[in-house]
Amino acid sequence: MSATLPPLHRLPVAPAAAPRPTTLADGTPAWLVTRYHDVKQALGDPRLTRADLHQVGAVGPTAEVSGNPASLFNQDGAAHRRLRATFQRAFTPRAIAGWQPWVAEAVQRAVDALVTAGPPADLITAFTRPVPFAVTDRLTGLDGLVEEERLRRWAHAVLAQGEESEPDPEGVAEFSAFTGELMERRRREPGEDLVSRLVRAADEDGGIPEESLVHLVCGLIASGNESITGALGNALLYLLGERAGHWPRLGDPEVAERTTERLCHFIPLGDDEHTIRRTTAPLDLGGTAIPAGAVVALSLGSANRDPAVHPHGLDADLALPLTAPTLAFSAGPHYCVGAWLVRLEMRESLQRLATALPTLHLTAPTATSWRLGTTTRSPATLPAAW
Repeated sequence: MSATLPPLHRLPVAPAAAPRPTTLADGTPAWLVTRYHDVKQALGDPRLTRADLHQVGAVGPTAEVSGNPASLFNQDGAAHRRLRATFQRAFTPRAIAGWQPWVAEAVQRAVDALVTAGPPADLITAFTRPVPFAVTDRLTGLDGLVEEERLRRWAHAVLAQGEESEPDPEGVAEFSAFTGELMERRRREPGEDLVSRLVRAADEDGGIPEESLVHLVCGLIASGNESITGALGNALLYLLGERAGHWPRLGDPEVAERTTERLCHFIPLGDDEHTIRRTTAPLDLGGTAIPAGAVVALSLGSANRDPAVHPHGLDADLALPLTAPTLAFSAGPHYCVGAWLVRLEMRESLQRLATALPTLHLTAPTATSWRLGTTTRSPATLPAAW
């Protein structure tokens, strides 16, 4: 692992400017789109598609969760709309509100365990890993059917990406088989958990390929562990390493909520610069004519730092509301289906941890090593005391 990599909150991004030609890492010619309004327009424009692009722009292995053509991320048109509609029926505001106490309880247990064990502690092993696992175990109705290390291996298998990670087809196959069995179990013994509701909605709607449903549930479980562990780790690295004065303020729920939104907005999950689309017809983006059949690289990081829209950067008051909705979770038909869970877990984690440990601080204020090899990059350790 390399300590020479910048923390993700200091990752350089292309400046916000008019769309211009570029070349992707694999040599593919593309149009680079960086301004907030241009990126937002493109994300919602039906003339841009994700289909058949799962290998474009990648160097090294592509993550199963994003590289599989069955993935929700790689579908467009009627099949994509049907699967999204089914998902929305399962993830109603009422259902999410009912799950919030489960998340709060899991977070509080991890906070209590940390306090009881006492300092010093590694916040990765003692907090940012156990919290997402406990939440996922409850939300998806795993009910102890799989141990944490095994689920972490499966999550790594479907999120493995780039030259730093060896493909694990056996892990992907095991995870898919387990998920299929879990879905059948929830068909026989339904509850109010996420998988039960999703399976019930899919069976009622009909027409959803089982492969797509299995892939969706695998992605939710994997991202609910690995990605949220990364988001929490990177947030704590920044807050405790560079914004120690703000930390005690997070005990206020409103401050924690606004801080969470700013952290999600300014700190990406990984090093990927772009989300890739292809034009199916000519279009105008910010006064630039893009021809049909062109590959378009949309930079969410550049858009979220566009000074014309977001003049207050990451290092401004973290309790400030954003001046425009974040594009961190994309927008339009491919808006991230797990955005609500990332926000909820981070908000609950920051607020409860700061309330219990207002003097929490890092004993090594910069990351000395990184966990690499998946779509997420995060600190391998975060030694802390209080």
